[in-house]
Amino acid sequence: MSTLAHTMMTAARSADSGLASPGELDRYPYAEAPAVDRVGIPAWDGGDPELGRVGRRAAGNRGRGLHGQLVQQLGQMIVSGDLGADRPLVPEEIGQRFEVSRTVVRESLRVLEAKGLVSARPNVGTRVRPVSDWNLLDPDIIEWRAFGPQRDDQRRELSELRWTIEPLAARLAAGHGREDVQQRLADMVEIMGHAMAQGDALTFSRADSEFHSLLIQVAGNRMLEHLSGIVSAALQVSGGPIAGCDRPNEASLAHHGRICDALAAGDGAAAETAMRQLLTVHPEVERVVPAPREH
Repeated sequence: MSTLAHTMMTAARSADSGLASPGELDRYPYAEAPAVDRVGIPAWDGGDPELGRVGRRAAGNRGRGLHGQLVQQLGQMIVSGDLGADRPLVPEEIGQRFEVSRTVVRESLRVLEAKGLVSARPNVGTRVRPVSDWNLLDPDIIEWRAFGPQRDDQRRELSELRWTIEPLAARLAAGHGREDVQQRLADMVEIMGHAMAQGDALTFSRADSEFHSLLIQVAGNRMLEHLSGIVSAALQVSGGPIAGCDRPNEASLAHHGRICDALAAGDGAAAETAMRQLLTVHPEVERVVPAPREH
C-alpha cells in the first residue's frame, strides 16, 4: 500500500471515530459524511408546532455554532415542506423560540435568502419562497432534499445531472498531459482498491469523491469546474445506488481504472465510454439513465 493510501485510510477511520490526529484531516479536506441526529435546537412550543420539528438529519459540516445550526434547522424545515411557500418567518419569534440572538437570526436568514429559500421585503417581512426560486445546485439544498420527502426526485435529478456532466468532462480531460494529475487520479483508484479490500466504505467514498471532482476540474472548462462541488455533494448524499460508484465493488473499481488509462493515453472517446459504463454499473440504475419523460 502506498504512503498516500495508508494516510488517507487512517485519516478516514480517525474521522469516523472522532480520533483524528493533528494535521491529518487538514491534508485531505473532504466534506464530512452527513452525521445523524446531532443535538437539535430547542423545539418551538406554543401555537405553531410545525416550527418545532427537529431536522431529520444533520447536513454535513459546513455550518458550525448557533448560526450554522439555525441555518440547517430552518433550511431542512423549508426544503422538507414543514414550512410551506409564502410562510412568514418573524425574526423576533425565531430568536425567542430557538433562544438565539437577533444577530444569529439575521445572519441565518441572509444565508437562506442567498440560497433562494426565503425573501425579505420592506413592509412584507421574510417569507418562504417556492421551490422554483431555490438554488437547487447549492450543496446544502442538495443534502436537505436528499434526506427529505423529495429524496427520490433528488436522486433521479442528480443522476441525470451527472450523466450530463461527467462523460463530457472525462472526454475533455483526456490528453492534458499533466503527470501530477494523472498520478493523483491513479492514487485515488489505488486507495479505493485497498479500502474495498478492507471493507472501509468511508475511505472508498472519500477517494471516489476526490477522483470525480479532480476529473471535472482538469477538463479545461471553467463552467464545468464550477459544477465539481455538485458532483461531490451527489456522491456524499445519494443515499442509494444511483450510479456505479455509489457502492464499492470490483466493477466500479475496474471502470475507474479504465478511465485513468484512457486519460493517460489521451483517448477522449475511451474515457467518455468508461465513465458512462461506470455510471450504469448497477442493473437497477437503468431506470434513472436520462431518457425522454412524458409530461
